[in-house]
Amino acid sequence: MRRDLALQLDDARDMPLFLNLAGALVREIERGRLKPGSALPGTRALARNLGIHRNTVDAAYQELILQGWLFSVASRGTFVSHDLPHATHAGRSRREHKTATSRNATSADVRPTLAFSDGAPDARIAPHAEIARAFRRALTAPAFLRGAAYGDPRGSARLRNVLAEYLRHERGLVTGADDLLVTRGSQMALFLAARALLEPGDVVAVEEPGYPLAWAAFREAGARIVGIPVDPQGLCVEQIERLALHERRLKVVCLTPHHQYPTTVTMSAGRRLALLDSARRHGLTLIEDDYDHEYRFEGRPVLPLAARARDEVGVVYIGSLSKLLAPGIRLGYVAARPTVLQRMADCREAVDRQGDLPLEHAMASLIADGELRRHARKARRIYQARRDLVVEQLHGQLGDAVDFDTPAGGLALWVRCRTSDAETWAAHAAKIGLGATAGVRFSLNPASAPNAFRLGYASLDESELRRAVKLLARARP
Repeated sequence: MRRDLALQLDDARDMPLFLNLAGALVREIERGRLKPGSALPGTRALARNLGIHRNTVDAAYQELILQGWLFSVASRGTFVSHDLPHATHAGRSRREHKTATSRNATSADVRPTLAFSDGAPDARIAPHAEIARAFRRALTAPAFLRGAAYGDPRGSARLRNVLAEYLRHERGLVTGADDLLVTRGSQMALFLAARALLEPGDVVAVEEPGYPLAWAAFREAGARIVGIPVDPQGLCVEQIERLALHERRLKVVCLTPHHQYPTTVTMSAGRRLALLDSARRHGLTLIEDDYDHEYRFEGRPVLPLAARARDEVGVVYIGSLSKLLAPGIRLGYVAARPTVLQRMADCREAVDRQGDLPLEHAMASLIADGELRRHARKARRIYQARRDLVVEQLHGQLGDAVDFDTPAGGLALWVRCRTSDAETWAAHAAKIGLGATAGVRFSLNPASAPNAFRLGYASLDESELRRAVKLLARARP
């Protein structure tokens, strides 16, 4: 694999840096400098070469993988796709290159493609007026205007207090403000948890298929990742037991038991109890990522593991307000033991001295006023209708090509391909303007990746969903 790559980034202050980098890579592919099948530098090497953060390079690679320009192979690296989304023209002018960049790697301001998300909410239905009012109140409050000192790295005390009450009522968690840490989204929470719980060389058991950005957080902490299969009852706990007996450095199990990411299955009650028992006996800490708890359409939401765990089982419980409102509202939170929270707070203070206090105070008002609960009820109705529509459309147009179980909750479907290869299908879809994420994206081992799609439907309205399914059917190999 090549270690360096000279690239010219645009002087585009209004474009996120990762999209700028993605556009530069597209230009090099289009002019033939990066040929189909050629290897790209590793994220660390390219970040060092360009003088930017490794996460920026990773985000650019992931953006182009989703668009079909690149593909990745575990333990080998990232490569230029053999089947590219658009024809290349070596003689394009600089202006045409910039147009191509806008067409293929821009932000949401210019979106030529329709895309199934990974399970994002629809920011268009968020309570914009209420959020704006709450934010204005926070910005003009005397406490903010007088504030001369930095805030608590654990987050606003007001938000932590109302969150503790909210979690007691909505999730069954017996927790107080001092047991909570507010973060800039759940990804920061995962990163801080990894830093607080792990030493280099420690082992983390993760779901397979699972959440790649959680794996990235654990790898940054120097941990070794071991995949544990998921079946219709959730994580296969008996394999956790076997791993714990033979791997003395197993310290953490990370899972999404409510709506498993990406398959959407809910972990069975028996396996939940077995996992808590195994964690108690082997001294394991559980990281429970409950990223979309509010979205349960049939029956009541299942209580988190953290609500069932006794004192002898350590659970780091992670939630998000971003999934409830909009991806751009970066607010997550962690409930954990005081010693773990203190280590997380110390790490957070070293890189991000405090959170966004006006945003945190605004969200505290929305929770205390009941606006968050009202929005959750409204969003559940809308997203359930969208789930039912996409299920109907898939059955009608692709019933002979795919299988799936209608999930009881969550914002995505896990769609298994009967015969067609999902990666090839996704590449064909990209060519006609549809983004769809194949199962290889969620697998530690591409050679055994599930032949499936994760189709997030919540961010698309009814007309968009109908068009998206039609495009998916048209792209079928």
